[in-house]
Amino acid sequence: MAANNKGKVLLAYSGGLDTSVILAWLIEQGYETLAYIADVGQEEDFEAIKAKALSVGASKVFVEVIKHTEFVKEQIFPAIQANAIYESIYLLGTSLARPVIARKQIEIAEREGCQYVSHGCTGKGNDQVRFELAYYALKSDIEVIAPWRLPVFFERFAGRSALLDYAAEHKIHVAQTKAKPWSTDENLFHISYEAGILEDPNVTPPKEMWKLTVDPEDAPNTPERITITFEHGIPVKVVNHNDGQVETEAVKLFTYLNTVARRNGVGRIDIVESRFIGVKSRGCYETPGGTILRTAHMDLEGLTMDGQLRALRDQNITVPYGKALYNGQYFSPECEYLTQSIEFTQRNVSGDVKLKLYKGNTIVEGRSAVGPGAKLYDMQESSMDEQGGYNPVDADGFIKVHSIRLRKWTPQQ
Repeated sequence: MAANNKGKVLLAYSGGLDTSVILAWLIEQGYETLAYIADVGQEEDFEAIKAKALSVGASKVFVEVIKHTEFVKEQIFPAIQANAIYESIYLLGTSLARPVIARKQIEIAEREGCQYVSHGCTGKGNDQVRFELAYYALKSDIEVIAPWRLPVFFERFAGRSALLDYAAEHKIHVAQTKAKPWSTDENLFHISYEAGILEDPNVTPPKEMWKLTVDPEDAPNTPERITITFEHGIPVKVVNHNDGQVETEAVKLFTYLNTVARRNGVGRIDIVESRFIGVKSRGCYETPGGTILRTAHMDLEGLTMDGQLRALRDQNITVPYGKALYNGQYFSPECEYLTQSIEFTQRNVSGDVKLKLYKGNTIVEGRSAVGPGAKLYDMQESSMDEQGGYNPVDADGFIKVHSIRLRKWTPQQ
């Protein structure tokens, strides 16, 4: 190994193939390299990852637990409140974790006197943008080493096979093999799969690839029924009617929803998406608890949220907020504005949603509202069997007013 004379760099380290090779390569290039491992709820042996980083040559290793307030309360729950989504299908699991990971990395880098931070993101992906925009927003003078954008690195490691060969040569144990080379990223909200055989969008993912959820075909034949209670759009209670289990603490509640969703095969998607940098990519995702919460939350909004406000929110908050998260713009003025606007839209979204989980499906079976939002739905007013204070004659003028411009418009035949 080369002498450490180029300064100190803090590497965001996962223990996977890319970051393990990058850790060894940075040391080889003459940097004193520190490793930072973020616990955002992924199912990993963090002590083993720490030991691995030290064995590769990291001078210090930091394992930071940031899955509680930082991730669940500051990232996941606001995304649920906003119904955040990208291209109408992706629930932004990777995007949501990046801001809190980057924030802690900058905090450690400053404390340890690091001149540089580094990551293992490819030069074609979204995560390089997400991490680096966060780095610069949080510490404008930080220097970033992005190996996958350096010719000296990517010309040496032309593909994953070269990485695997380097790892074998340097006795770095990695889980990936040449037979199963796909890349994964996991946190409490989701897991993603990409690369390798998945790069052909017409190749069906092998059954053994999926890690979190059972195959819907293998899920129980008996439905599991739960009720989720929301206060101002935030889940505060889950009751399982099959076994009586109740959860109210934020992280335990979300983890429990993951558990029941996983055993019922809920939360899988296989998509082709538009990356921020302009290329298409195929990704497979499992978002178990998040899928349940989004379904329940959207249903409760139908009962408790004014229709015009909801439409305005969908257009002016949900879509741009999802895009800002996906594009790594979390620490931007527009994202701060959107985040503060979410709370206003949710002030009346309180109540219960009854759900049936069955073989990959999340089925709403009923809902009830509490507080001011409960006033919006009036059974008598909506009834087909009684007038309930609504005079049908009033609709005559309503229709005539709205027909004025249509009477003057001649549709092209």
